[in-house]
Formats: sequence, structure tokens, C-alpha cells
Amino acid sequence: MRVLAAMSGGVDSAVAAARAREAGHDVTGVHLALARNPQTFRTGARGCCTLEDSRDARRAADVIGIPFYVWDMAEEFHDSVVDDFVNEYAAGRTPNPCLRCNEKIKFAAVLDRAVALGFDAVVTGHHARLGGDGLLRRSVDLAKDQSYVLAVLTRDQLDRAMFPLGDSTKEQVRAEAAARGLAVADKPDSHDICFISDGDTRGFLESRLGSAPGDIVDGRTGEKLGTHNGAYGFTIGQRKGLDLRVPAADGRPRYVLSITPVNNTVTVGPREDLEVDVVTATRPIWHEISADVSCEVQLRAHGEVVGASVSVADGGLTARLTSPARGVAAGQAIVAYRPDPDGDVVLGSATITAGSRASANA
Repeated sequence: MRVLAAMSGGVDSAVAAARAREAGHDVTGVHLALARNPQTFRTGARGCCTLEDSRDARRAADVIGIPFYVWDMAEEFHDSVVDDFVNEYAAGRTPNPCLRCNEKIKFAAVLDRAVALGFDAVVTGHHARLGGDGLLRRSVDLAKDQSYVLAVLTRDQLDRAMFPLGDSTKEQVRAEAAARGLAVADKPDSHDICFISDGDTRGFLESRLGSAPGDIVDGRTGEKLGTHNGAYGFTIGQRKGLDLRVPAADGRPRYVLSITPVNNTVTVGPREDLEVDVVTATRPIWHEISADVSCEVQLRAHGEVVGASVSVADGGLTARLTSPARGVAAGQAIVAYRPDPDGDVVLGSATITAGSRASANA
């Protein structure tokens, strides 16, 4: 099979490409140039998609013995990921740019181009399993599992995807890279958001959306507790950086409960007011035949898993949780899993629109 290996410059994608070649596939490596100005992206241990990464990917391809190319996808990345990130925060939601990159770039723009060029599949270094049964499962390394950010993929996209690392731990991948003579064996993992060079998300957003002063109010009393320079600088469940000028009467910490862009207000309250047991979502991508299922759901990347009864109808998804969850933010993904001895199976995903308490809806 003729496959395209997306090589980020890290150890995972290098070993994935090597395994694909060893399995007998005709492999071509490609590095995605995603930055309009690579110097504005993170470098070193916190890097991703930089000039350094491109050189590391090329060296890995040489060691593996496969052809290598660089594809300039900076405009597609900016339009589909960076602009989406800014627009979502402006709308009071909390996006996941890695999920959007997988959906719009690696398994849409890249896959479409690969198929047009005669490739049969795209290989990536994601830690997830995709077996002969076509089911997407969690990685054996639960600490590195990336099935959450892959759950947005459609059936057609999964049919043309290969994830060779799902049966290995990160330690095993690094050991294999060293044995293969790959210089990236000890390269640190990338962290945070690749297109925010200094890690200052609020500053990045303010540079694009401008200062927009507004009020921080108490969710129970409506009392004004402080001010902010932009509601886009907050996310549900946030505690730090609130800069409240009026202390809570009970002396307890306050957390962001909601963000209302229409009046530029951030509402805060005690920790227990974050609890929700009903989650609604839109744009469901569902791989189960049944529209109603009892399962487990994950509500944010690396978040806890809770039991739920999930129904899909009329272009939306509703999950009724068996126990309350906190910090449920609009814009994040809800991913449903079916527990399985061979690895939890992804049933589908959707984009969260709201969380609420069932008692409040009664």
C-alpha cells in the first residue's frame, strides 16, 4: 500500500513512519509547514511545526530511507485553526486547536491532497489504536492516549488512517527510536499551543481582539466583584487571574461559571456551582447505529471519564451524566467511549454547547 507519513519532527511520527515502511508499505514522508513566519512558533523543548522540527523530520526520513517533502499549508492552518481559535474565544467558547488541526488539516486538507496524488492512507504518530475491525480505540499508554482529539474524524477519514503506535507505550517508542538510530529518540514532547510562541494565550488573543473592559459578577447575587480587559481571556472553571476587588462573603475561592460575550460579562461563583449533569452538544460524528446508548464520556482533553446516557437526534447530542462533572466548557469536545477489554472504543464525538443541572431544567 502506498502511504503518506506525516512527520512532525518528533519521535512518535518518526517511529510511526519507520514501522509503516517495515510493514512493507511504500512510504513517503511529508512535513507540514504551518507557520506563516516559523520564528513566531515555539522552539526547542516546547516546539512544534518549527524550522528545527522540519530539519529533524528530514534527518529521520533519511535514516528510515524514505522520500521526504515539505508541504506549505500555512494558509490553510491559519484559516482553519488559528482564526477558528480566535473566533471561538471571542464567542465565549474554549476551543481545542489540536483537535481542529487533526480535523481540518491532517485528515482533511492533507488527506485530500494525498488521495489526489495516489496515496492510499495517511500515517501519523498519534497514540491511538485502529484495528482491522475499523474501530478507534484508546492507546495502551493511557497517559499518552490521543483518541480524544481523533474522535472528530469521520468514518471515511478513519478508513484512510494508520496509527502504528497504539500498542506501544511512550517509553517503548523512545527505546525503538534509539535502536533505529533516530536522533529524535530523546527529543522532548511538544506542549501547549504551537502558534503562541511565548505561551501567553490571553496576550495573543488581546493582540487580535483588542482590549474590551467588562464586569466580573457574582453568579448568585449579581454583585459586581471586579473588572476584566476582555471576556475572551477566561474559560469555564478558571480560578487564577480573576483579580477580584471585592472578596467573597464566605471567604472561599471563586471560579468562572459562564462567559457572556453579548454584554462582555464574566460570571463567577463557588466551586460547587460548576457542577453539571446534563451536557448538550452539536455537530455529532457518531459511529454507532443506535441513537441512544449507555457509555462513558470524556469532556476535555486528559479530563476525567464519567458514565452517561447519550442520545443523538436532530443534529444534536445530549448526555445525561451519572455523576456531576465540573469545568464543562462550550467549544470543547464530548467524546463517548464503550468500555472494552481490548481498549475503550470511540463511539463518537460532538462539540459542547452547554452544561446544566437536571434539577434546573425540571
